[in-house]
Amino acid sequence: MIPRSYASVLALFIATLLVPVHAQEGGDPGFGSLIGKAEGKTYIAPDNTFRVEIPVLPELGGTITDTESVVTFQDSFNVHASIAAFKMDATQRWESETRGRRDYLVWFFGNFIQSDFQQRFVGSKIESAKFLPSTHDGALLTFNLLPGGSMFQERITLSGDEKPPVAKRGNLLFLKNGLVFVLSIELAEKAIEGSEFKKTVVEEDEILRHRLFDLLAKITFPAPPKPAK
Repeated sequence: MIPRSYASVLALFIATLLVPVHAQEGGDPGFGSLIGKAEGKTYIAPDNTFRVEIPVLPELGGTITDTESVVTFQDSFNVHASIAAFKMDATQRWESETRGRRDYLVWFFGNFIQSDFQQRFVGSKIESAKFLPSTHDGALLTFNLLPGGSMFQERITLSGDEKPPVAKRGNLLFLKNGLVFVLSIELAEKAIEGSEFKKTVVEEDEILRHRLFDLLAKITFPAPPKPAK
């Protein structure tokens, strides 16, 4: 059974993930007010749960918005990327220990993330998923199709009764320092270019995989606390 408080936090993640980013007033020059901090080229999450090289530039329309658990970066071209870090409560730790790393991440994604995608965008589905045992002691890579779920709607021109495009999003889930991390990136070109985007599914997956791992390489994590003597 999923604790209501934990489900609410994850629902907030999806809500944050699926809202286009807009600059806020005040705070760090160029990026608006934040709960975390933007120092130079680095975003520092609340409680220093992670640091990441900022993947957007204010000069190119880059914006940042964050909550206690999620930061989202977007620019005017093709970047919409989110990093979420959720503290594992006792129930989540038990689920992880009982199910094992792979099955826990599959369970987590299906119960907390994919279920909300399906509620928000009718017809949403997981196109494919793969477990990566050598990435952070086991990570789950998924690719989702979200009808009408693009974060670049203002750049999409529709004619007549044409339906909004099906957005494609890649997600990378792993555990670190007692947190569930979820990295999520939209393949913006697929929605923006429409029928002119000629990549195969394999090529789309490789683009998203590359971008997710590029984002992962920009993240640093604090050293885990030393065990008490």
